[in-house]
Amino acid sequence: MSDNNLAGAGCKALVPEEDRKELKDIEKSITKRYRKRIWSKFIKAIKTYNLVEEGDKIAVAISGGKDSLLMAKLFQELKRHSPVNFDVVYLAMDPGYHSSIRRLLLENCEYLDIDLEIFDSQIFEVADRIASDYPCYMCARMRRGALYGKAEELGCNKLALGHHFDDVIETTMLNLLCAGNFKTMLPKLKSTNFEGIELIRPLYYIREEDIIRWISFSGIWPLNCACMVAAKKTGNKRYEIKDLIKNLSNDFVNVEKSIFKAAENVNVDSILGWQIDGEKHSFMEKWEE
Repeated sequence: MSDNNLAGAGCKALVPEEDRKELKDIEKSITKRYRKRIWSKFIKAIKTYNLVEEGDKIAVAISGGKDSLLMAKLFQELKRHSPVNFDVVYLAMDPGYHSSIRRLLLENCEYLDIDLEIFDSQIFEVADRIASDYPCYMCARMRRGALYGKAEELGCNKLALGHHFDDVIETTMLNLLCAGNFKTMLPKLKSTNFEGIELIRPLYYIREEDIIRWISFSGIWPLNCACMVAAKKTGNKRYEIKDLIKNLSNDFVNVEKSIFKAAENVNVDSILGWQIDGEKHSFMEKWEE
C-alpha cells in the first residue's frame, strides 16, 4: 500500500518524538490550560446527566481518533480525583485496520499511558460486502454492536462513546433536513439489545474545535476514520451539514448553541406531531380534547 493510500485511511505519518509534549504536560493541560473549555464541560455533562455513578464499570471505547483519546485521558483524571467509586476499562476494536494504522493506535495509547484492551473483528470487510454503496452507516452499527458485546463480556454496565457537542447539533440538523424528523443525539440511552448496559456520551458539551486544539497541543497524531472502504467514497452528508452550520454561523450569532438549545426547548403545544415509545401522535388529539 502506498503512503498516499495510508494517508487517506487515516495514517499520514508518525509524529516525531520531539514534537510531542511530555505525558505529564499533556495530562496537566486538561485541568489547567483547557480547564474551562474541556475539563469543566466534561464534569458538567457527568453531573447534569448522571453519566458516572457509584459502582459503575465503564467501557471507554477507543477508536484512536482525537475524541476518544481525549475521553480516555478525561476518565483517567476523573478516576484520580472523583469521590465516586467506579471502575473503567479502555476498549479498542480493530475492525480491519492496516497494520500501520493499528501500530499507530497502539503506540499513541502506550505513550498516553492508556491501558488498552484490544480485540479483532472484520467489520470493514463485512460492511463493504453487504452495503458497499453506503458502508458507513452499517459499519457504525456493527462497531457499536461489537463494542456492546465486548463491554458485556467484561462485566461493564456502561459504554462511553466520544461524541461531542458538534456531533450532537450536526445529527439534529441531519435528521431535520434529510430524514424529515426532529431527533437529536442523547447524552445517554439504554441498549435495546444488551440488557443492563447504558451508552453514555461524556463529551456532550465539548466543542470539536477545542478537542482539535488539545490534540494539536499534545503533538499526538490521532487516527481519523481509518477505513479503506470509506476512503474510496466521495461525498458525505454529515460533512455537508458541518459546512452548512459553519456558513450559518457567519450570519446568525450563536447558531450552534441555538440548534442545541432547540432540542431542550421543544414546545409540544406548537408542533404538528410527535412520537412516544414508537407511537405517533397528532396535535389534532389535543385539539379535539
